[in-house]
Amino acid sequence: MSILVPGGAGYIGSHTVAELLDKGEDVIVLDNLQKGHKKAVLGGKLLVGDLRDDEFLDNVFRTNDIEAVIHFAADSLVGESVTDPLKYYNNNVISTIKLLTKMKEYNVKNIVFSSTAATYGEPQNIPILETDPTVPTNPYGESKLAVEKALRWASEAYGINYAALRYFNARGAHISGKIGEDHSPETHLIPLVISAALGKRETIGVFGTDYPTKDGTCIRDYIHVTDLSDVHVLALEKLRKNKTSTVYNLGNGKGFSVKEVITVAREVTGKEIKENFENRRAGDRSACRLLGKGAKRT
Repeated sequence: MSILVPGGAGYIGSHTVAELLDKGEDVIVLDNLQKGHKKAVLGGKLLVGDLRDDEFLDNVFRTNDIEAVIHFAADSLVGESVTDPLKYYNNNVISTIKLLTKMKEYNVKNIVFSSTAATYGEPQNIPILETDPTVPTNPYGESKLAVEKALRWASEAYGINYAALRYFNARGAHISGKIGEDHSPETHLIPLVISAALGKRETIGVFGTDYPTKDGTCIRDYIHVTDLSDVHVLALEKLRKNKTSTVYNLGNGKGFSVKEVITVAREVTGKEIKENFENRRAGDRSACRLLGKGAKRT
């Protein structure tokens, strides 16, 4: 039986596919390649198409023996979601509803969902626990939360078990060096800082210096992409064993500000890395640090 991985040619998806292959799983990657890359799929079967294409999706389920789904396919740019919210509801919500409909039809009972810490919005407490209120401040977070709610009701009505994984900034690359982060346009802080250190860009933009943080810039919780991929596989194994739906935060519980990341990059590379201070971006939150299941605030 096979694991279907929508969005498996993307950054986190491709690393999870690599982990699944290392575990001996039979993997089917489904990707429209708008943002993913064929070369990032290190094995398994790659099917090029869109979740919103009913005929294509039905053929995927009809011609393959699918046991479970690990779902990454989505748009994920916060700023863009504010200026074009319908795009995010279309690609993130409608596509997932179509996926769940086929899972119901073909009796596929387990799904691991790549959610986001953006579901929490501006947190009332730091660090954030899974039990904290979810009040997104942008359409991206709203779209992911809408999917989580759909998963909960699908679980109750159809017995589709799910694990929703909420995380924020993935970083790093596979230890083999064969795959890593390759977005176009690139919006993530760490690769942008490295690009500036390499001289590929003149400055690094710092969006907002008046947030209620220790140095006025946004704070984020970073987690290595290999750790993320490991947890997606572990979540699938737990679903197989316990058949119990749940939500997990994924993070290290320690946040780093934009200025701190730039400072460390200067120290490591020995490069100047010029900053360009700009206004806040729409939808950004001041701070995000996560604690997982069973953790307590101190």
